[in-house]
Amino acid sequence: MKLVSSRTPDYNGGYLFMERITDNTTDTQKDTAVSAAPQKEHWAKELLRFVIITLIIVAPIRLFVAQPFIVSGASMQHTFENGDYLIVDQLTYHFEEPQRGDVVVFRYPNDPSKHFIKRIIGIPGDTITIQGQYVLLTNEVYPEGIVLDEPYIDMQSPRGERTFILTEDEYVVLGDNRDASSDSRLWGILPRENISGRALIRLFPFSGFGMFPGAHTVPVLSEE
Repeated sequence: MKLVSSRTPDYNGGYLFMERITDNTTDTQKDTAVSAAPQKEHWAKELLRFVIITLIIVAPIRLFVAQPFIVSGASMQHTFENGDYLIVDQLTYHFEEPQRGDVVVFRYPNDPSKHFIKRIIGIPGDTITIQGQYVLLTNEVYPEGIVLDEPYIDMQSPRGERTFILTEDEYVVLGDNRDASSDSRLWGILPRENISGRALIRLFPFSGFGMFPGAHTVPVLSEE
């Protein structure tokens, strides 16, 4: 659009200046201007659709299949370091039971809003006795008791004795760095329902990338 001036004779022989607005937009330009709004609306709808589809796919995965966690603290050194980025498998334990030696993430029994990462040492049916630097296991397979060989332990100073008799859905979990770990020795047995999943992938640091980081089958050292 533009402003156009014109003059018209008045009744006194002079000229009367007038201004009018003219529209010099072509038909093509008008069409383009009119169609711009629907294109913007279409883009917004596509973005909304993408967000909804992403939530539908990602949310169930986060809730039921796998979830990222960042290690904080020194209780699992040197198996895991502070800042390690892990993907935790939340699906497997719906179909099979946690095993001795598994590294698991769980909700702290005394404050379920917090997540801890430890290693399973005792499973249902076990009697676990911690004597100083040694962990003794007694069950139907080893009625006389055995000492567990735990090469993953970073530090463990001698402490007093404590015994756990585990029934259905009860576990004993300990940190690999025993001297810096808040675990079953301090707060007791871990209920099965508190276990979120097992460590599946270490994504970061890249030098430690791998599947089932820290996985270890606890072997027998000797029979008592």
